[in-house]
Amino acid sequence: MNLDFPPAHTAEPQTAAAFHDRIVSALHNPILQLALDRNAERRLAGRNGAFAGLPNAEAVRDHGRAIRLDVLQHLDTYLEQFAANVERNGGQVHWAADAAEARAIVLDLVRQAVARRPPGRTGPPVIAKGKSMVSEEIHLNHAFEEAGMRPVETDLGEFIVQLRGETPAHIITPAVHLRREEVSTLFQERFAMPPTLDVGTMTAVARAELRRVFFNADVGLTGVNFGVAATGTLALVTNEGNGRLCSTVPAMHIALMGLERLVPTLADLEVMLRLLPRSATAQTLTSYTSMISGPRRPDEPDGPDELHVVLVDNGRAAMLGGELAEALMCIRCGACLNVCPVFAEIGGHAYGSPYSGPIGAVVSAGLFGTEFSQLANASSLCGACRDVCPVRIDIPTMLLAVRGQHVQAGKPPAWLKLGLTAYAWVMRGTGRYQLAQRVAAVGTRLLGRGGWLKKLPPPLNAWTDRRDFPPFAAQSFRQRWAAKQKTKGGV
Repeated sequence: MNLDFPPAHTAEPQTAAAFHDRIVSALHNPILQLALDRNAERRLAGRNGAFAGLPNAEAVRDHGRAIRLDVLQHLDTYLEQFAANVERNGGQVHWAADAAEARAIVLDLVRQAVARRPPGRTGPPVIAKGKSMVSEEIHLNHAFEEAGMRPVETDLGEFIVQLRGETPAHIITPAVHLRREEVSTLFQERFAMPPTLDVGTMTAVARAELRRVFFNADVGLTGVNFGVAATGTLALVTNEGNGRLCSTVPAMHIALMGLERLVPTLADLEVMLRLLPRSATAQTLTSYTSMISGPRRPDEPDGPDELHVVLVDNGRAAMLGGELAEALMCIRCGACLNVCPVFAEIGGHAYGSPYSGPIGAVVSAGLFGTEFSQLANASSLCGACRDVCPVRIDIPTMLLAVRGQHVQAGKPPAWLKLGLTAYAWVMRGTGRYQLAQRVAAVGTRLLGRGGWLKKLPPPLNAWTDRRDFPPFAAQSFRQRWAAKQKTKGGV
């Protein structure tokens, strides 16, 4: 097994300048632009077609929303019930208040697994990782590497970006920013694969490499799509067999789970399983839906000897009583990313957060603080994210709330604060307002020379870099109305 990875990424800098630089870089990357265009077209059309075949689709969405609201309103009760049932099934539950505690718990569990290795087995601990956004959130791979451990992402997209030393570019499609040409070049360099653009051939190469990982791993680690409170069951939804291999082949299975990822009953899970695949991958049902209720029983030949569920708070409880609480209803389908006109231009890496797109801007601010509140500015507030959300999360309203937090925290640049102060001063005086209208009308018509404005000076050039600006009307509405009334009076 010879899989050498670049160092895992740590947190991206969250300054206005760094955010702007990432956006500019994305906008000037032709390969990324092509990949994002293809993703948006394919995913949105597929999602719409999948929901068209769902009977009473809107009622199912309403039902899904009601389930998620109920969970948030009674989260303490459902968490206690879930934890008790996991332990009744033979699993162990660990509570992590923050990212540091979650990392410490997982590292300690891996060390315990290594201590029980068969005699003669040496080498650094190997962790076969299934897809887990919580592991990205807490920067777990970086912690593994610092501890001398070897995490290997086994989701194909995650495996590709790990080989490239990158983070996932999308909640559902980690390598959405890449074309098959880039993947082929990567595999030729890393695995001596003959030149090819055949996806099946490249997948076979990855499968051969990862097969050795599964059967040499000390620990398997996965995320959790949903935990069922009434039964203590973990539901994993994947389109690759890696999820089942990570959760069954190694002797220890660690499941990372955000506190909010619960449903009350198996009947409620069935509703969510009608919504999630259609929204995420345009499928009626994903290829693998795994239901895990404890470790291997004594009479069972397969499965892990130990199951550990790590319930991660990391800011979620604090969000519950605030204006961003509804973001915790998210089922991580990625539909809002696929429909967002801003994400379609800048992609996931521009956000500098594990969670990108419209919902990511809200979740990042809620979990990680006002340092991330500037991400909400990367939105047109068109409302498409709310319309496409399978559980009808009101993302635009929360984006406005995050923008409000950004302003209150004093994060806007000096030019914006100065401009808003000047705007408020003009708007509070009738004479000043009318004078500003006349100046704007004359100025924009001179700059535009009778047509649309192609270029504006800084900082307004942020608009005209991508769009034209219409000139102000030569006459205000009041002036036109007065002229109209005068004409009527003279008739």
